[in-house]
Amino acid sequence: MSDNTRHSAPSALRNRGPILDVLRQHLPQRGLVLEIASGSGEHVTHFASAGIGDLEFQPSDPDAAARASIDAWAASLGLSNVRPALALDAAAQAWPIARADVVVCINMIHIAPWAAAIGLIEGAARILPAGGVLFLYGPYRRDGRHTAPSNAAFNQDLRRRDPAWGVRDLEAVAALARPQGFAAPLIEPMPANNLSLIFKRQA
Repeated sequence: MSDNTRHSAPSALRNRGPILDVLRQHLPQRGLVLEIASGSGEHVTHFASAGIGDLEFQPSDPDAAARASIDAWAASLGLSNVRPALALDAAAQAWPIARADVVVCINMIHIAPWAAAIGLIEGAARILPAGGVLFLYGPYRRDGRHTAPSNAAFNQDLRRRDPAWGVRDLEAVAALARPQGFAAPLIEPMPANNLSLIFKRQA
């Protein structure tokens, strides 16, 4: 594949290091990590390059160009622990994967309809075992308020682009996860007014 196939996202290059610092605290030593909405592939390939235990990574994206970029990055880096990218729509009733030990989703639920957040959490509940982890990253409102003026402006821009998009309430996301068998999230503040949410699947 050519260099033109490999896309690059400036935000991914900025945040993948801090995300990995948090994520590595919650990854098992072995198993399968499914990333939803992998985009350019620069997150999943960075994580796979970190040499954490005996982990295998399964990227996914509904967009064919994104999947080509993911596969091109993995090939160019010689990563044998990254599977070919799957065509996966988070909002779908069925996913093309039956089981994973960790589900990671970065910067998706605010740039998608709320149905995608519902599908993400329901899908993660279907495929994660007891003790499995759902890891979410992005901007969130807390107690009905944005955590920074920049997030409020970002939310306005998102809603101008698509009224179904927008920065979500952390409490609403946690409320979706609770009946699906997830414990209350561990919340980690991140750079640029983002948060990491770590949900653990209960027995």
